[in-house]
Amino acid sequence: MLLSSLRSLVVSGCRTSGKGLQFSNIQRPALRQWVARRGQTTVVAEAGSTSSSAAASVPNAATNRIVGRWLLGCSGLVVGAVVLGGVTRLTESGLSMVDWHLVKEMKPPQTQAEWEAEFQKYQQFPEFKIMNHSMTLTEFKFIFYMEWGHRMWGRLVGLAYILPTVYFWRKGYFTRPMKGCVLGLCGFVCFQGLLGWYMVKSGLEEKPDSYDVPRVSQYRLAAHLGSALALYCASLWTGLSLLLPANKLPNTHQLMRLRRLAQGTGGLVFLTALSGAFVAGLDAGLVYNSFPKMGERWLPDDLLAFSPTLKNFFENPTTVQFDHRILGISTVSAITGLYLFSRRMRLPRRAKIAIGCLTAMAYAQVGLGISTLLLYVPTPLAATHQSGSLALLSLAIWVLTELRRVAK
Repeated sequence: MLLSSLRSLVVSGCRTSGKGLQFSNIQRPALRQWVARRGQTTVVAEAGSTSSSAAASVPNAATNRIVGRWLLGCSGLVVGAVVLGGVTRLTESGLSMVDWHLVKEMKPPQTQAEWEAEFQKYQQFPEFKIMNHSMTLTEFKFIFYMEWGHRMWGRLVGLAYILPTVYFWRKGYFTRPMKGCVLGLCGFVCFQGLLGWYMVKSGLEEKPDSYDVPRVSQYRLAAHLGSALALYCASLWTGLSLLLPANKLPNTHQLMRLRRLAQGTGGLVFLTALSGAFVAGLDAGLVYNSFPKMGERWLPDDLLAFSPTLKNFFENPTTVQFDHRILGISTVSAITGLYLFSRRMRLPRRAKIAIGCLTAMAYAQVGLGISTLLLYVPTPLAATHQSGSLALLSLAIWVLTELRRVAK
């Protein structure tokens, strides 16, 4: 179209002579104006195209929603890993796989000969020699598949973090702070896998001077669970921050106090969940199966039986159970106080719902914990109690996100 317009202008504004094609004096200004206008239009169009392209390549509300949903999905996968790990621990399946290979172990044994070879490797380690010396191959297959499923789920979690990170990075969906955040999350996932194998190794070691039931180190178990909870909290917090719209309230003194109370309560929920790892690692739930007293006493005689005293808090099953009880009672008391304090304030509807759900879940979790204790830790109920701790932690993060979103 540009060529046809230029041709018509040239034909109409020129005359033929012996000296060749020449423009008339009348048409020269018109030609210059037309060329100038076309040049300006082209420049503006190119600038508009460039700005549209730039706007599409930078993070915006739409890309933030995509990233937020991805992080919430990753959080859900971490929940699955924690719950599956708890069931693996409760069924005493965690020491069935005595090797660790990133790719090779992704394919379980297929033939009878492969299963027998895997079973023979398991028979060389303390758990079989001390606890499971009468185990059959069929029974071994069950605990093997439990641990194998847990490890494969962990690999799925890693891929769910790393592959979308590469894609979103190339698409320009991340701001500079978000780039650091997702790199940290991906690095933490890799660290979590290595920490899991480090934990399993502690249960495979020969201990000639010990006649105790073979189990993984409660310290490494707590580190493994704690890192998974930290990964979950960071993912959920970031995802909710990207998805939830901001509340519009001024920062009053009461709101600041409520926010600090919520932060302390969230920390207490996390600490209580982490203390559950020591309970699981030492089978401390089987020591005193009564409530509210421990046996016939409020303070049992063997509460501080180990020396030095500090050792009791991490290695004495009685003390570990007692600490978990105290932390649980403190957590539900703090959440109750948070709820009562929030009732005196004007908060957005979503924040009130979050605090109400947190309070209801806290009392449900206490009921689950007491039932698990009184019934001598049945596997389904114990797994539900562990899942309840994740639900409680999730609601605490939701509350913190709502209060953080209050306009400053």
